[in-house]
Parts: sequence; structure tokens; C-alpha cells
Amino acid sequence: MIQEIRKQRTQEIEELRKNGINPYPYKFEKTHTTKSIKELYGSLNSGEMREEDKVSTAGRVMAVRIHGKSCFFTIKDFYGRLQGYIRQNSVGESSYTFFKQHVSAGDILGISGFPFRSKTGELTIFVNSFELLSKAKRPLPEKWHGLKDREVAYRQRYVDMIANDMTVERFKTRYETLRFIRDFLNSRGFLEVETPILNFIPGGGAARPFVTRIDVYDRNMYLRIAPELHLKRYIVGGFEKVYEIGKNFRNEGVSYKHSPEFTTLELYQAYADYYDMMELTESMISNLVKHLFGKYVIEYQGMKIDFTPPWKRVRMRDFIKSRLGIDILSDDEELLDFLKKHNVELDVPTRSRMIEKIWDLVEGDIIQPTFLLDHPVEISPLAKRHREDPRLTERFEPIVCGMELGNAFSELNDPDDQFKRFEAQAKMRKAGDMEAHRMDFDFIRALEYGMPPTGGLGIGIDRLIMLVANSSSIRDVIVFPLVPPDRDEDGILEGSVDQ
Repeated sequence: MIQEIRKQRTQEIEELRKNGINPYPYKFEKTHTTKSIKELYGSLNSGEMREEDKVSTAGRVMAVRIHGKSCFFTIKDFYGRLQGYIRQNSVGESSYTFFKQHVSAGDILGISGFPFRSKTGELTIFVNSFELLSKAKRPLPEKWHGLKDREVAYRQRYVDMIANDMTVERFKTRYETLRFIRDFLNSRGFLEVETPILNFIPGGGAARPFVTRIDVYDRNMYLRIAPELHLKRYIVGGFEKVYEIGKNFRNEGVSYKHSPEFTTLELYQAYADYYDMMELTESMISNLVKHLFGKYVIEYQGMKIDFTPPWKRVRMRDFIKSRLGIDILSDDEELLDFLKKHNVELDVPTRSRMIEKIWDLVEGDIIQPTFLLDHPVEISPLAKRHREDPRLTERFEPIVCGMELGNAFSELNDPDDQFKRFEAQAKMRKAGDMEAHRMDFDFIRALEYGMPPTGGLGIGIDRLIMLVANSSSIRDVIVFPLVPPDRDEDGILEGSVDQ
């Protein structure tokens, strides 16, 4: 069906060109958006016209309703939808005939005319002239709902955005969130900086990296799994407040809250600790929610979530013990026995992996915004030891709806301790844990020049957007999520050179 329509429209485009009409002209003078027209003329009464006011706008035709010698249609631009009205005795018979024959849903159309409110109460543009700006060869989808179609929507997000106004609104929320975060941090004296995407040593996180190759050096490189170690080098070099919003890449599973390519905010503040990072996190996210919704309480997947500060604070060790009765500072044998009793399988039986598996059993119990504090040293190789208990670290994770939003430390700046932590991670790698951190001698050298006391914070932007956009899947809030290739209706593999 689609191929037949494409064939018909291809022929139509050829006919237009033969008749001296360019179906893809270069420019249109758009004086108003749908939003500005509604703001200026939203108060018009039913039947009221403003013939003296001339407006020109443009957008995608979403629907056409022909009634003999007149026609109503709907156009959509970035800001919304607006009705247009065209009449034969106003634009002339030839122009009206052209409109009926060559303007279809999906086309991009420029219109000029004046505003009025129809008898049915719809704000409308009375069209005096129009121009076809882009002829669509493919028809718009009639339906765009359901699980099967969502998979298509991820691959063809441009169609999803055309067909679903809520999709556009969701991504407006995403980019308004990023703008707010930048403004918030800039107002506190932070400077936005950059770090490399290509790394010889993938550091700053526990994850499997994507491997690539640089021919000029004849060796492997890795896509960044986290910008942490390079941002700390900024602090060593004398920068005191830095942040970066950017892409990270981890060669791991895909789920409703995991994507191999994702966006994070990472920031570091000299002369601060994890208590300062808690205050910053709480203030930034709570104020973001207030900015977007005018209140601190929002709904997420049917649950009322209250971001009103101060947030609850719980210690990881205490929380797990209260829920499961196990002390995560117990010896390895006791931890392993506990996991076996709960039928939890371990791919690598290291202490850090056992603690993480135990935490997985209770993470979903935390619904309201909560700071989870003071993780064991074994699972926090870049965090400073706790000033009251060296078995723990000064680390926290903000948890909402059973989902970790980020990670923060009083950053480890003792080069000798950091070297020992890296050595312990290297042993874990030899034991089969391919997500363990790697030794980074240059980072140790940087610490040996001296890094001031520093607080650091990382926030998963995509997960944060999930919350404020009320989305159940991370793929819904990433504009172009990673999805496996598929064959289109022509039977050609998407992304192939033959398409």
C-alpha cells in the first residue's frame, strides 16, 4: 500500500516539475508561529474576523477536509496545531484546484491570510495565498499506538514526532530540563567543560566499554564510559567548579532504565564534600520539578512523588539490614550463603558483586526521593573513606521510584589509597569481573601533584527525564534510542549502503 502511494506521489512530483512548479522551494517568509497567532488572537469571538491583520505561517498539513468549493485543513508546526480555511472565490479557481489535487496530509505548506474564529469556535486562518513547500512521498500513519508500533516509533522517531504531539512535548521537557540544569550550575559559578570521548583507558565507572581502533597508533581505543577521571584532572589543574553534560557508552544490556548510549551530568567542586553534593542535588532537582510543574509533588506511573526538600537520608548498611537481616559488612562466606538462600546467581563471586546483588533485592523498596548513604569501600573505588568508619565511603546515590538517579562522593584524593583501590580492581578483573576498573597510572600521577578536597556528582539525565516526563521506558525519552536494525517495507536492511 505504501509503495503504491509512493509511486503515485513520485509521478505527481514529476508532473509538477514538468509544469514549472518546484515541489521543494528554497524559502518561505514565516511571520508568525501557531503559538504567536494563538497568543495574539485567542480572544476573538465566534464569527469575528481581523481582515486588516496579515499573517504568514507554515507547517505540516495534518488533515484536509474538502467541502466542494471550500476546504478546512490543519497545519502543525513546532509549537502546535492551527486550522486553515481556503475558499475558491478567494484564491481563484486554478489555485483552489491545485490545492485540492496536490496538497495532502504530510505535505509542508506555507499560508498567508488573516485570522478569524469560525462559527464552531475554532481559531482559523482565512487563506489568501499558499505555497507548497515540501511534497511528502510517504503518507502519515493512520495509527501510532501499541507495542509493535512503539518499536517502529523508536526507529522512525521523526514520524513519531509528526504523528504524536505528546512525543514532541516530551522532548521539549528534555531540553528544558537541560537548559535549567545549565542555568542552575552556571548561577553557582560552575564552568561547563569538555573531556575526550575516545580513551586509551576506559575509567570512571564499572562497565564493559565499546572497543574501537585508531589506525594511526595501531592500537585499540575505547568509547568513554564516564568523564570522571578527566574532570578530576581539571580540578588538579586549578579549576574549582566544573561540569560536563555529555554522552557515555557502556557495552551492557538494554532495559527500561538502561541504554548503551546515555547522557549524564557530571560535576566537581573543589573544597567540598558529599554533604555539599547532597545539598546541591536536592536543590537542583527539587527546583527543576518546581520550575516545570509549579509544585514539588508530581505523578509518576500512578504514584505521587514528593520532591519537597529535605529528602530522606538512609545508610545503605542499615537499610539492607532492616529489610533483609543481613549485614553487608559480614565476611564473604556469610554473604555468599545469604545469596544462595535467596537463589541469587553470581557470575563473578567477588565481594563487591555480592554486595551489589544484595542491594538489588531491596532497591525497589525506595519510592520517594531518598539519599542512600555510605557504601562499602569494595563497591566504591573512587570515593573517599568515611571519616567515621574506614570500611565505608562517603558516597551517596539519589534514589527515586526504585531507580538510581546518580552517584556522588567525597572524592578520593589520596594517591596511595587510590593506587591500592585500582590494584584491588585489577585483581577483580583477573578473577573474571570484566566491569572492574582498570589501573590508570596517569591519573595516579595527577593525584600525586595534589588534588584539593573535592565533592563530585553524576546524574543520569535520561532517568531524570523519565521521572519528569512520566515515561516508563528510557527509550521514550531518548530521541533516537539504540534499536537493532530492521528491514523496511522494501526489504532493504536499514543502514546498509544499498538503501
